[in-house]
Amino acid sequence: MDAPEPDQTPFQAVSAQTSRLGRIYQSYLDKSTPYAAYRWIGTTGLLLLFFLRIVLAQGWYIVCYSLGIYLLNLFLAFLQPKIDPSLTQDEGLEDGDAGSSLPTKKDEEFRPFIRRLPEFKFWHSSTRAIAISFFCTWFSIFNVPVFWPVLVVYFLILFSLTMRRQIQHMIKYRYVPFSFGKARYDQRSGH
Repeated sequence: MDAPEPDQTPFQAVSAQTSRLGRIYQSYLDKSTPYAAYRWIGTTGLLLLFFLRIVLAQGWYIVCYSLGIYLLNLFLAFLQPKIDPSLTQDEGLEDGDAGSSLPTKKDEEFRPFIRRLPEFKFWHSSTRAIAISFFCTWFSIFNVPVFWPVLVVYFLILFSLTMRRQIQHMIKYRYVPFSFGKARYDQRSGH
């Protein structure tokens, strides 16, 4: 009277399907990696669709504010070097090893700028956050009544203060997180 046992338990079947869907999702991410401009155009379109939803629905301002703070945090991580020169300089003075900092003189060794948050992870996290925020705007539980001009002013003040601090940090430690405007050398001629 005993029935034969199934090959997989329900938990294993769900786990296998989740794993399979994760691999499919990762393969699409891998295929989209070289198309940075198209990825950012899609993210910008999704962000515009989100803003259109906020404006037309006249609500969910706290979701919009939360998204803005999160995107600002991601952008700051994108602008910062992986190894903060202010921290390594302080540690170097204590430990006697200042060799891991960014070069500040012409005769020092060149070290490329490595971001704390790479471009692809910045795009992926931004797109995912915008999609989650857009999804949240369809549920009234997230429509917390707030006076939105206060949130806008607070966000603008927060943005200006953090960007001012970041730009001062970039000037103090002489790093530029962008590659446009920098000299490019032709490998064939050596110049």
